[in-house]
Amino acid sequence: MMQERKVVKNSITEGVIWKQLLIFFFPILFGTFFQQLYNTVDAIIVGQYLGKQALAAVGGGTGTAINLLIGFFTGVSSGATVIISQYYGAKAEDDASKAIHTAIALAIAAGVAIMVLGIAFTRPILDLIGTPEDVMPLAVTYMRIFFAGSIFNTVYNMGSGIFRALGDSRHPLYFLICGCIVNIILDFLFVGLLGMGVDGAAYATIISQMISALLVVIWLRKRKDGLRLSLRKLRLNMKMLAFTLKIGLPTGFQSILYTISNLIIQAHVNGFGTDTAAAWAAYGKLDAIFWMAINAFGISVTTFVGQNYGAKLYKRVSKGIRTSILMSAALTILITVFFMILGEHGLALFTSDEQVLDIGMEILTLLVPTWILYMPIEILCGAMRGCGKTFIPTIITVVGICVLRAAWLEIVPAFAHTLSAVFLCYPVSWLVTSAAIIIYYLKGKIVPKKDKG
Repeated sequence: MMQERKVVKNSITEGVIWKQLLIFFFPILFGTFFQQLYNTVDAIIVGQYLGKQALAAVGGGTGTAINLLIGFFTGVSSGATVIISQYYGAKAEDDASKAIHTAIALAIAAGVAIMVLGIAFTRPILDLIGTPEDVMPLAVTYMRIFFAGSIFNTVYNMGSGIFRALGDSRHPLYFLICGCIVNIILDFLFVGLLGMGVDGAAYATIISQMISALLVVIWLRKRKDGLRLSLRKLRLNMKMLAFTLKIGLPTGFQSILYTISNLIIQAHVNGFGTDTAAAWAAYGKLDAIFWMAINAFGISVTTFVGQNYGAKLYKRVSKGIRTSILMSAALTILITVFFMILGEHGLALFTSDEQVLDIGMEILTLLVPTWILYMPIEILCGAMRGCGKTFIPTIITVVGICVLRAAWLEIVPAFAHTLSAVFLCYPVSWLVTSAAIIIYYLKGKIVPKKDKG
């Protein structure tokens, strides 16, 4: 009875839906904010202390290239989050425990693989996207140091997914705050005081990620129920691994293709020179605020749907999806208005170069008003992921975003070699993909209409 009561206490299968979503959403939002703050603090300090070449080296194309591997793992790990949340909602503690230990073992293995691949392919990736020559040495150094600490990144991300699957979005936030404080202190120490350059920014980031990862492991080991993490139980259970990969691999490959399309865009941006690359890097730090907010809603709806779907509360699932769409639309509009008014001040945090600021405002003015077009993709794909349905949504997003963007960039800039011609691929691909996702969700009978007792 004690174990069952503990499961119900942490569950999100009861209560007012919008309140449960917000209670779960805000810690994720603040958590992703502090996670983004790692790179943003790097960019602010590096841009102000070391100049625009260093800014371009730690942001823009570098961040996109890093996400090629890290993003793939994060997509795969979402499969673990879904199956753990479904087992937890169904109160199947033994299966949930096996899934948790398989997830952590997978994170360790993935961290080692990403480290090796990342260090080996840093230079080829940067060459592929046409990184400017005056940026290349700094970018190579930053990326290789970052990849050396990949295992901390993968363990933290997987551990945070486990906490969220169990209905706890607060502890990952606390761990990230600790890591972020360390990151800020070390940034000022390594870059500002000791003059270690982009090396110092990279070391500050991986040390802070190490602290966050250690806190995740410690707290999972402190649980008092059957879901406690035991180092002796860490192994790849083939059944759980197969379930994880079935749900997570499509999302992981989708992330890779998203990143490749962004790398293609980055290559076009780099073709306009260092000022444009630095402006794109600075805009990306502001742009990330929207993405962390909408991603937080996507994660929230995935976990909400996963637990309620596992408990066979299908009417609650459908109502939760509708509520998430309305709430995320309101938030998107609010963020859009904020950046249209104060965006120039935000860009000035990263650079005082007038040319870079002018280009940054050109990008911001074009893209920010179109964010609302992306919102249905994140929410509905997150909801369908919680139901264990990932294959068709992945096909839709790959074709609608990745293939369409690649075709756009192959054709349109050849006729108009301008920044607008390049960046319009974003709203066009969002519009097409959102329409397709909405149609599939409405026609695909994703959620059963009646609950099962």
